[in-house]
Amino acid sequence: QVQLVESGGGSVQAGGSLRLSCAASGYTYSSYCMGWFRQAPGKAREGVAAIDSDGSPSYADSVNGRFTISKDRAKNTLYLQMNSLKPEDTAMYYCAAVGRTYCSGGYRFYPDYWGQGTQVTVSS
Repeated sequence: QVQLVESGGGSVQAGGSLRLSCAASGYTYSSYCMGWFRQAPGKAREGVAAIDSDGSPSYADSVNGRFTISKDRAKNTLYLQMNSLKPEDTAMYYCAAVGRTYCSGGYRFYPDYWGQGTQVTVSS
Protein backbone atom coordinates (compact mmCIF):
# COMPACT_ATOMS: atom_id res chain seq x y z
CA GLN A 1 0.00 0.00 0.00
CA VAL A 2 1.46 3.34 -1.08
CA GLN A 3 1.65 5.90 1.70
CA LEU A 4 2.58 9.56 1.40
CA VAL A 5 3.02 11.61 4.56
CA GLU A 6 3.61 15.37 4.35
CA SER A 7 5.20 17.63 6.93
CA GLY A 8 6.73 21.08 7.13
CA GLY A 9 3.73 23.33 6.69
CA GLY A 10 3.11 26.33 8.89
CA SER A 11 2.58 30.07 9.06
CA VAL A 12 5.05 32.56 7.65
CA GLN A 13 5.12 36.20 6.64
CA ALA A 14 5.26 37.25 3.02
CA GLY A 15 8.77 36.96 1.67
CA GLY A 16 9.60 34.08 3.98
CA SER A 17 10.45 30.46 3.23
CA LEU A 18 9.22 26.99 4.10
CA ARG A 19 10.30 23.50 3.10
CA LEU A 20 7.70 20.79 2.75
CA SER A 21 8.63 17.12 3.00
CA CYS A 22 6.80 14.01 1.83
CA ALA A 23 7.88 10.63 3.17
CA ALA A 24 6.95 7.86 0.75
CA SER A 25 6.61 4.16 1.40
CA GLY A 26 5.05 1.03 -0.01
CA TYR A 27 6.43 1.12 -3.57
CA THR A 28 9.52 1.27 -5.72
CA TYR A 29 10.26 4.94 -5.18
CA SER A 30 12.52 5.52 -8.17
CA SER A 31 9.84 4.39 -10.62
CA TYR A 32 7.27 7.04 -9.83
CA CYS A 33 6.43 10.50 -10.99
CA MET A 34 5.85 12.61 -7.86
CA GLY A 35 4.66 16.11 -7.24
CA TRP A 36 2.90 18.73 -5.19
CA PHE A 37 -0.60 20.10 -5.56
CA ARG A 38 -2.38 22.77 -3.55
CA GLN A 39 -5.91 23.85 -2.83
CA ALA A 40 -6.93 27.21 -1.46
CA PRO A 41 -10.33 27.74 0.17
CA GLY A 42 -13.03 28.02 -2.44
CA LYS A 43 -10.69 27.13 -5.28
CA ALA A 44 -9.97 24.02 -7.29
CA ARG A 45 -6.92 21.90 -6.55
CA GLU A 46 -4.01 22.85 -8.81
CA GLY A 47 -0.66 21.40 -9.70
CA VAL A 48 2.37 23.22 -8.34
CA ALA A 49 5.45 21.16 -9.24
CA ALA A 50 6.38 17.65 -10.36
CA ILE A 51 9.51 15.59 -10.78
CA ASP A 52 10.10 12.61 -13.06
CA SER A 53 11.80 9.47 -11.82
CA ASP A 54 14.97 10.70 -13.57
CA GLY A 55 14.82 13.97 -11.64
CA SER A 56 13.49 16.31 -14.33
CA PRO A 57 11.27 18.98 -12.71
CA SER A 58 8.35 21.03 -13.98
CA TYR A 59 6.64 24.01 -12.35
CA ALA A 60 3.49 26.05 -12.57
CA ASP A 61 4.17 29.55 -13.87
CA SER A 62 2.95 31.03 -10.60
CA VAL A 63 5.77 29.39 -8.61
CA ASN A 64 8.54 29.06 -11.18
CA GLY A 65 11.71 30.69 -9.87
CA ARG A 66 10.46 30.68 -6.27
CA PHE A 67 9.79 27.00 -5.55
CA THR A 68 12.16 24.06 -6.03
CA ILE A 69 11.12 20.41 -6.07
CA SER A 70 13.65 17.71 -5.26
CA LYS A 71 13.87 14.20 -3.91
CA ASP A 72 16.24 12.17 -1.79
CA ARG A 73 16.28 8.61 -3.09
CA ALA A 74 18.08 7.24 -0.04
CA LYS A 75 15.42 8.66 2.29
CA ASN A 76 12.45 8.04 -0.05
CA THR A 77 11.48 11.65 0.54
CA LEU A 78 10.16 14.37 -1.74
CA TYR A 79 10.73 18.04 -0.93
CA LEU A 80 9.32 21.39 -1.94
CA GLN A 81 11.48 24.38 -1.05
CA MET A 82 9.31 27.48 -1.12
CA ASN A 83 10.99 30.88 -1.14
CA SER A 84 9.67 34.42 -1.52
CA LEU A 85 6.27 33.26 -0.34
CA LYS A 86 3.23 35.36 -1.15
CA PRO A 87 -0.21 35.52 0.50
CA GLU A 88 -1.65 33.89 -2.62
CA ASP A 89 0.46 30.80 -1.87
CA THR A 90 -1.77 30.14 1.14
CA ALA A 91 -3.34 26.70 0.67
CA MET A 92 -3.39 23.10 1.74
CA TYR A 93 -0.46 21.40 0.02
CA TYR A 94 -0.67 17.77 -1.02
CA CYS A 95 2.03 15.33 -2.02
CA ALA A 96 1.03 13.04 -4.88
CA ALA A 97 2.42 10.21 -6.97
CA VAL A 98 1.66 8.02 -9.96
CA GLY A 99 3.28 4.78 -11.04
CA ARG A 100 4.94 6.12 -14.18
CA THR A 101 8.53 6.96 -15.05
CA TYR A 102 7.60 10.35 -16.50
CA CYS A 103 5.07 12.93 -15.39
CA SER A 104 2.66 13.03 -18.30
CA GLY A 105 1.35 16.58 -18.38
CA GLY A 106 4.20 17.87 -16.23
CA TYR A 107 3.03 19.48 -13.00
CA ARG A 108 -0.55 18.81 -14.07
CA PHE A 109 -0.08 15.03 -14.00
CA TYR A 110 -2.87 12.75 -12.75
CA PRO A 111 -1.87 11.07 -9.47
CA ASP A 112 -2.97 7.69 -8.21
CA TYR A 113 -1.87 8.40 -4.67
CA TRP A 114 -2.30 11.37 -2.35
CA GLY A 115 -1.02 12.43 1.03
CA GLN A 116 -3.25 13.91 3.72
CA GLY A 117 -2.04 17.47 3.17
CA THR A 118 -0.17 20.11 5.13
CA GLN A 119 -1.36 23.69 5.59
CA VAL A 120 0.71 26.66 4.44
CA THR A 121 -0.42 30.12 5.51
CA VAL A 122 1.34 33.26 4.30
CA SER A 123 0.43 36.57 5.91
CA SER A 124 1.00 39.99 4.40
